Amino acid sequence: MTKKQDRTINDPFASLNKNQQTLITLDFEGNHSNKEIAPLIGLKNETTVSHWRKKPWYEPAFNAYAVKAIKGKYKSLALRTLIDLLDAKSEMVRFQAATAVLKMSGVLSDNSTPELDKAKIRKANAEADMAELKVNVLKNGDNDDGVTINFIRTKRKEEEDHGEAT
Repeated sequence: MTKKQDRTINDPFASLNKNQQTLITLDFEGNHSNKEIAPLIGLKNETTVSHWRKKPWYEPAFNAYAVKAIKGKYKSLALRTLIDLLDAKSEMVRFQAATAVLKMSGVLSDNSTPELDKAKIRKANAEADMAELKVNVLKNGDNDDGVTINFIRTKRKEEEDHGEAT
């Protein structure tokens, strides 16, 4: 299989003819009426433009083109804008820009802030301390530290209750 054939199979936009690709491109750019688009793509009737948009090939091809256009043209522009915002007057804007840059670089996750990460670490450490304390109490059998561990064995209790009822 040639590279062109492989790209056509994996890229719905590449599988379209020139006129269909032009429609997708014009729709992505926006601000074009059906009447303006029809002659540009070799159609005499502007209603055909609307019909093409309802075809099963339209949405996947539009999305594929949008991803390509955003990655190619707008990604670098967005990054430059984000970097410029690091010098903004507003502290909140600078903070949000810095957080976005850190998330993009993989330092922070989408559901993460530095404060939240610190709180998660404190919680994990506290839970580890409690688990270690419980293990020591079970091993040593001493409850002098005031910790009481109650085991609820629902299944055994249900069996006992069921046995009594029979």
